[in-house]
Amino acid sequence: MKKEILETTKAPAAIGPYSQGIAAGDLVFVSGQLPINPETGEMPEDIKCQAKASLENVKAVLEAAGSSLDKVVKTTCFLADIKYFADFNEVYAQFFPGKGAPARSAVGIAALPKGAKVEIEAIAIK
Repeated sequence: MKKEILETTKAPAAIGPYSQGIAAGDLVFVSGQLPINPETGEMPEDIKCQAKASLENVKAVLEAAGSSLDKVVKTTCFLADIKYFADFNEVYAQFFPGKGAPARSAVGIAALPKGAKVEIEAIAIK
């Protein structure tokens, strides 16, 4: 099985020794996406805006692999404080509405890089 490194300017560049994503066979693995605007390098303050930005970055990496949000089978969502859970869910449901939403883990953690409030990783099919 061939491993393809995914790179797109429509999502922020990796800030460490990792790839934005990897495609292997029929699967796409999207690294955790911070809510950084890839054009400006800026990050919004509000949790809802951060959730939207992170999901847009996940979408961009998926599209670089020839996949899309409707092909996501699993997400892992990291919240810098679990108090953001309800607001995060409100935005997440706009990207993954109704039945057929991917399997998901959402966890509260101590901190995220660059002071972000959310980071989202995904696994999808091509």
